Amino acid sequence: MKSQSRKLFRGMIAIIGLALLSSGSSAFAQQAQSQVMTTTTNTDTEQAPKIPNEELDSLVAPIALYPDPLLAQTLAASTYPLEVVQLQQWLDRNKNLKDKALADAVAKQPWDPSVQALAAYPDVVQRMAGNIQWTTDLGNAFLAQQSDVMDAVQRMRGKAESKGTLKTSAQQTVQSKAVEGGKQVVVIEPAEPDVIYVPSYDPVVVYGAPLPAYPYYPYTYPGYYPGMGL
Repeated sequence: MKSQSRKLFRGMIAIIGLALLSSGSSAFAQQAQSQVMTTTTNTDTEQAPKIPNEELDSLVAPIALYPDPLLAQTLAASTYPLEVVQLQQWLDRNKNLKDKALADAVAKQPWDPSVQALAAYPDVVQRMAGNIQWTTDLGNAFLAQQSDVMDAVQRMRGKAESKGTLKTSAQQTVQSKAVEGGKQVVVIEPAEPDVIYVPSYDPVVVYGAPLPAYPYYPYTYPGYYPGMGL
């Protein structure tokens, strides 16, 4: 059974996504709205110490430059690390499935929709399952400090923009938009609505060196990998 905190989270991802990530992305808006679940209570009575911003920056560094729709799904899926591992194992056993056949088959599995959606992005699943401690830490951080995690994403995008490593390309559109309160956020949208390219990059190259106490998590070499639209 899903916990009340996860029910609350699923509503929060819609709110955060619509307000901060893709105020101009109808595809993400529809995906986010479909995930809204209402709740009036929260059974979690104990509060863990807040994760410092520097640690959050390190946690989101590998995915902060993902296009907004994929970023939202990745953050949601990270709160189900066991299901991510199960999805990786399932993909290994079903490498012959492609496109619609893959989507139909994964929809029959008893996993959260955010995890099912990642079946179209096997490279993302492999990274998450291959570094399950990072995935677990990211999911826990997002459940506990959603707005702080999204602020960390914006900080890392700002660093990449200032270094000239985040810009509009054939794969994506990057722009700054004003949200409620006049705050400027960096929005990354797919250049083609039906195709989302997954960037793979070295955080040190795109952001600069991290603080010694909070090194970036290991990641793969730069490049783009296409996937189906979410």
